[in-house]
Amino acid sequence: MRVTRRGWGVVAVVGFCLVMAWKFGPRSLNAIVVPLVVALVAGAITVTRANEPRVSRAAIEEGFVGERRAVSLEADVDRPIAAELADDVGRGLSATGNVAETTLAPERGYSYELELECRGKHEVGPLSLSVTDAFGLVERQFEIDRTTRVVVYPPVYDLRGGSGDDFALLTGAIQESRRDEFDHLREYEHGDSLRNVHWKSAAKRPDDDLVVKEFTAHEDDGTVTVAAESVPETTDEMAAATASVVTYALESAVPVDVVVPDGSASATARHDRRDVLRLLATAGPGTLAAETRREADVLIRADEGGTTVTIDGLEVPFERLAGATIDGGADPRRGVIT
Repeated sequence: MRVTRRGWGVVAVVGFCLVMAWKFGPRSLNAIVVPLVVALVAGAITVTRANEPRVSRAAIEEGFVGERRAVSLEADVDRPIAAELADDVGRGLSATGNVAETTLAPERGYSYELELECRGKHEVGPLSLSVTDAFGLVERQFEIDRTTRVVVYPPVYDLRGGSGDDFALLTGAIQESRRDEFDHLREYEHGDSLRNVHWKSAAKRPDDDLVVKEFTAHEDDGTVTVAAESVPETTDEMAAATASVVTYALESAVPVDVVVPDGSASATARHDRRDVLRLLATAGPGTLAAETRREADVLIRADEGGTTVTIDGLEVPFERLAGATIDGGADPRRGVIT
């Protein structure tokens, strides 16, 4: 318990009045001193009897960089208490209203707005709570350690707004995942994917044209594998590019397997992509195994030179594919926090 600045002002007034009473008599000063002393004593008793409020937090919905979320707090108290609260928000988040003066009351909560600035898993809390008396003369401070976590996804860009040739290359790689069983060989034609070349047959006939594999299409869609890697400074760009390619594939009704240096996840439809987005929210830098890069339908790499999407051995700068953001919207070049 401690006296507030307003309380020290009251103490100063009371002290001054006592000095004046000692010099000139107390008769005219009793009407000032007695109410102030009563207010100080009552405030001290009220605050001393106050127990630490039991504060509960509602879960915070996951979201994309640039979005806003509500943080809701509820204190279990027996009666209304004047309080000043300060809720800590970690790096990668910003808040409006997390420091405020309010009244804690039964069945009455407090909420404020949180802005998601950087992808990752972030902590909200702990809460610093100062309980005061009705006049704000005496306060008692509590530190409530309970926190809650919010997961922030990377932004997703609409690839349909990118360059026509580059977009067609990506679309071809995704649609080819629908193939299933091998059917027969045929001569190579301009525009065929190099992944379909039957290299063993080509090695046996070096003077002839290449041959490619034909597959029998089935009603069930295949799965496109998206592999991604980055250096430490560009992990956010990698995550945003991967999330964008994954979202486009799922919108095309093609299931996706995602592989990054520190994990993997799968999704079969856009509404089912949460596991993939959570993986990309915390994905770190690193290099994939050579076999993983070779077997990927789409390989994404981000380094100091930029972010590239490699399809059939052809590298396409991601900036040529990316259009407007469709989920999130902040600059993906901000630092990652995991």
